Amino acid sequence: MLVSLGRRMSRHRLLVLGAWALLLVVGVALAGGLFDRTVPVDDAPAGTESLLGQQRLDALDPEGEIVTAVIRGEDFFSPTLRDSATAVMAQVRDVPGVVEVIDAYTAGGAIGDDGRSSLVVVELALGLDDDVALAAASQVADLLHSIAAPEVLVGGPLLAEQAFVDRAMADAATGEGIAIVVLVVLLTAVLGSLRIALIPVIAALAAIVPTLAVLGEAARVTAVNDFAVNIVTILGLGLAVDYCLLVVLRLREERAATPAASIDDLMARAVGSAGRAVLVSGLAVCVALAGVWLLGDPLLSGMALGGAIVVVFATLAGVTLVPAALAYLHRALPERHVRTWARPWLGRRTSPRDGLLVRSTRAAQRRPVLLTVASTAVLLALAAPLAAIAVDSSDIRSLPVAAEERRSYEAATTGFTGLGIEPVTVLIDGPIQDAAVISVLDRIAALPEVADADVVQSAPPEITVVEFTPVGDSATASAAQRLVEQARSIDTSLPMQVTGPAASLIDTRDSMLQRLPWVAGVVAVASLLLLFALTRSLVVPVKALILAALTMAATLGVLVAVFQWGWGSALLGFEPVGALDVTTPLFIGLLAFGLTMDYEVFLLARIAERWRGRDLAADPRAANAEAVRHGIARTGPVVTLAAAAICVVFLGFAVGELVAMKEIGIGMVVAVVIDVTVVRGLLLPAVMTLLGRANWWPGARRRPAPSSPAGTLAPPLAVVG
Repeated sequence: MLVSLGRRMSRHRLLVLGAWALLLVVGVALAGGLFDRTVPVDDAPAGTESLLGQQRLDALDPEGEIVTAVIRGEDFFSPTLRDSATAVMAQVRDVPGVVEVIDAYTAGGAIGDDGRSSLVVVELALGLDDDVALAAASQVADLLHSIAAPEVLVGGPLLAEQAFVDRAMADAATGEGIAIVVLVVLLTAVLGSLRIALIPVIAALAAIVPTLAVLGEAARVTAVNDFAVNIVTILGLGLAVDYCLLVVLRLREERAATPAASIDDLMARAVGSAGRAVLVSGLAVCVALAGVWLLGDPLLSGMALGGAIVVVFATLAGVTLVPAALAYLHRALPERHVRTWARPWLGRRTSPRDGLLVRSTRAAQRRPVLLTVASTAVLLALAAPLAAIAVDSSDIRSLPVAAEERRSYEAATTGFTGLGIEPVTVLIDGPIQDAAVISVLDRIAALPEVADADVVQSAPPEITVVEFTPVGDSATASAAQRLVEQARSIDTSLPMQVTGPAASLIDTRDSMLQRLPWVAGVVAVASLLLLFALTRSLVVPVKALILAALTMAATLGVLVAVFQWGWGSALLGFEPVGALDVTTPLFIGLLAFGLTMDYEVFLLARIAERWRGRDLAADPRAANAEAVRHGIARTGPVVTLAAAAICVVFLGFAVGELVAMKEIGIGMVVAVVIDVTVVRGLLLPAVMTLLGRANWWPGARRRPAPSSPAGTLAPPLAVVG
């Protein structure tokens, strides 16, 4: 089927390219709707106690969006400051959508402990449309900034959330723009042609734009967050490049083996072999993203949906658009060792030189036991910090230290007596005069994690709401989490809910951990079935899962050392908070698993192809070792170049200022580097050499069909780079 598909894509290349161009135009026209339909995500999964409690609080005491400001740097009683602030507050009250202003000059607001600062709290009308509320908040911020004070820091939840989104989008646009330029330069230098180097970028755009359009329609019926766009662009760019390179280098190999063949025949053979790996790889990544979706986290669900859609389009582009474009431009693709303007350092022709993966494979096969033990030890050592992992929520501390919204929050929570970290809130069905209610509150107040307690006076008389301020300097610190857990463990017959940031963190963590066994089972079984379909072996898929698990563990261990312990934080430009974001470990773990399977499929497809084409009279152990060498030598250029390309893409996340985005970018770069060097370069060939014929159990000993000319005649290709 794939052979026939490749032939049709080549014969009807102009029609195929026209169809993709039309799809791209339609996608551009519809993609803009997505940005109008994205919604903020809940702080905790649906149905959890913290979310239900917060929703109940919002219903009991509805409140509009809040804008806060700290005016500081001048004596509070300065006449100039007093007159300016008084005039501005009158203007703020006249802003459409503002319902209340509390400030120290006109409404008895808080004065800072140092006497040189004051707090302004502006409440917007309840139920304002998101765009209207944001416009009102921006107008309020502009007016507050006009106060004649040395410094006015404006923030609040609405502006902080918008700052996070804006910075994420700006970082992504900058990083991905740089990544595309670097990719084009890298691919031009390696492939020897600018026109060929542009095909992966065009394939990526052809995958990303329709995905945004489809995701925009999906947002009509399901919640999609802004960060889904980041995942769509980064995965679309990375995987489209991977799949394109697989077809490009296979075409070059087929052409080198049979230079007299027509482009239709060459493309048929290239897609017939590389296309299978593209399809299985795309399915493997979709399986990993399905695992992310099954975790049930509201933030990750939208990202997983967008990621799965873009993988589908990238896969389709890999087996249709890319072959059609190559059939049209194949004459621009030079042989590997031919000098062109893009790589003038090469001679006219040079003999093949073994690359990194080929050399490491030979070393692994010479000493398989030693390198299996050594590689496993290295991975386990990298994974060791995982035992000390701590998680937290991406709160205001995710913004850069210099961000005004973060500075405003820190100034408000540290400079005013009575204001501090967000509390743990307890709702009890019963009046506060009830002895049973008093007993529960006394037991909570006596906990060592409680620093203060305040009764919410606005609650109805039949409901008691108390805010317990935890000790420490963070609303989600370990003391706050212990307070939540101990409050929830109190034995009482009264209906009670515990909510707040720490409760949301605990509920998010516990919900994902509860689902994790099912997610792991689904992903593992689906991956085993995919790899079995590719290799007709049970041993090879089990081995692949074990290697993927080692890669995931090592990656997360490095993340703990970098982002939790702060190793290299100054170099990477962030301030560690002593924990990873609660969604990061499982998200990166599953995404790393998907990319690990991506490269596993690339290699196994060629290794299995060589094994099936072996001489049945040959010694099985020698044939297995030769198949491993052959498969890695043939696929080495793809794996090495694809890994370099996708690292460039993921580094686009790493150069941004948001810590949560840095975690994803650095984590995926670490995963790819570990997988391509230690796992693919050493551990995989060593283990497969040790297993010998057992790799292919329970494969039947039937005589295989003749392999393609490229599979038997072409000399091993050197690894790129």
